[in-house]
Amino acid sequence: MYQTLDRYIPTVNNHAAFALAEDKLRSNLALSQAGVNTSDYFICHRERPEEMVAKFEEWGKMVFKPLEGWGGSGMALLDNRATLDTLMPFLNQTDIRHIYVERFIENDFTDFRVDIVDGEFIACYGRKASDRDWRTNVTSGGTVILREADDVIIDLAKRATKAIGLEIAGVDILYDREREEYVVLEVNGIPAFATPEQEAFGLDFNDMKIEKIVELIDRTTKK
Repeated sequence: MYQTLDRYIPTVNNHAAFALAEDKLRSNLALSQAGVNTSDYFICHRERPEEMVAKFEEWGKMVFKPLEGWGGSGMALLDNRATLDTLMPFLNQTDIRHIYVERFIENDFTDFRVDIVDGEFIACYGRKASDRDWRTNVTSGGTVILREADDVIIDLAKRATKAIGLEIAGVDILYDREREEYVVLEVNGIPAFATPEQEAFGLDFNDMKIEKIVELIDRTTKK
């Protein structure tokens, strides 16, 4: 339906960019081609598990991710051979044909979420993983924290958004302790607004975000 509507009426986000953002392999390829720092990634057919084993031995630690999905759902941290050996029989019972993994980025288990609307920086906050999980996603037990973005982070988020082609984006960024650089982990096409509870402790960007989205819609519909 979304794709069909996009052919006949203006949509925000546009369908092509939204679909690209939803596909982890395609979006990482787009980011890499645009010169945006992103996580190292690898894909192989599930009937060739030896290729994933070889990549595990090269990286030492990696993350399995479904090609499509959000909120950390379906992800698995492969930090030893036992977890890798456990994953393979599970995958063989699913209809997953291709196995997609990313090099685990050594970090402090916090991230930056940068909101961009129409190419402009709106806000930045962070997420912190719980003591029981390595994922920062709120749906996986992470908590929202106050965080400031410097010019380097804002520029990275803007370039990532442009590379994907989204009008509205939430860019997830980690600091890679091993390589000492910021890395775009994901570009989201449905970035959330601050909840009343989050606004109460200082996340005050909803009004500006709504204003910029309204301006964007007005301009888009007048074309």
